Amino acid sequence: MTEPSAASSTTPSPGAPAYPAAPWPMTGQLFVSLFRVPTAVDEMRPAGVYGAAFVSYEEPSPLTYSELLVARPIKVPGSRGRRVSITDIWVDSPASVAGGRELWAIPKDLCDFTLESERRGPFARTEWSASLDRRPIASARFTDAAGLAPRVPFKGQTWQPGIAETDHEDRRATLQGTTKAMPCWGAWEFDPDGPLGWLAGRRAIASFRMNAFQMSFG
Repeated sequence: MTEPSAASSTTPSPGAPAYPAAPWPMTGQLFVSLFRVPTAVDEMRPAGVYGAAFVSYEEPSPLTYSELLVARPIKVPGSRGRRVSITDIWVDSPASVAGGRELWAIPKDLCDFTLESERRGPFARTEWSASLDRRPIASARFTDAAGLAPRVPFKGQTWQPGIAETDHEDRRATLQGTTKAMPCWGAWEFDPDGPLGWLAGRRAIASFRMNAFQMSFG
C-alpha cells in the first residue's frame, strides 16, 4: 500500500484543479444511515452492511463542498481490525475530485446538491438531495438533537483499490478528530434507475449525525 507525501499544494496533471496537500483538516456535518444488503450487487459491492452519508464540509476547511458517499467495512489482509472502503461517491468540487482520486484512490465524481436545514428548539431538521444531469441519485431527511451531544474523539482508516486511470495501486488514509455524535431519525429515497438503485426501497437500520466535526484526513 502507498500513502501520499505532504506538500503545500498539488496540481497532479496539466489542466487539473490544484488541491490541498495531505492531510486535509476538515470541519463540517455528517449524516449517515446503515443499510443491510442481503445479496451481492457486483464484485465491488458484496452482501453486507453499507453506510450511506451526506456530508457538508464547511469553513475553515481548505475546501468547502457537499458530498454523498456509500461505504462498507472491510478486512484488509495483513492489517488489524477493519477499515472503510468507499464504493460510490459524489461531490460538487472539482478540486476534491482531483485530490480524492490521486491522493487516496477515492473514486469521486461530480453531481449537484441541495441542502436545507431548520432548528426548532433543541431539534434540527435537515433535508438533502443529490442529482446527476438533473436526474435524482438520492435524497434524505434527518431529525436530531446532536447539538446537545458531548464532544468525543473518533479515529478510523480507509482502504481503496487502485483507480485505473492513475497508478492502479491501492491506497489507505487515516481519519481522526472530534465530533458531537448522536443517533438521529433518518429516511432515504434512492432513484431505482440511478447509480444507487441497488439501495432503492431499503430502510435504514440505524442513523447518526456527526455535528461540528473537526477531522484530519490523509
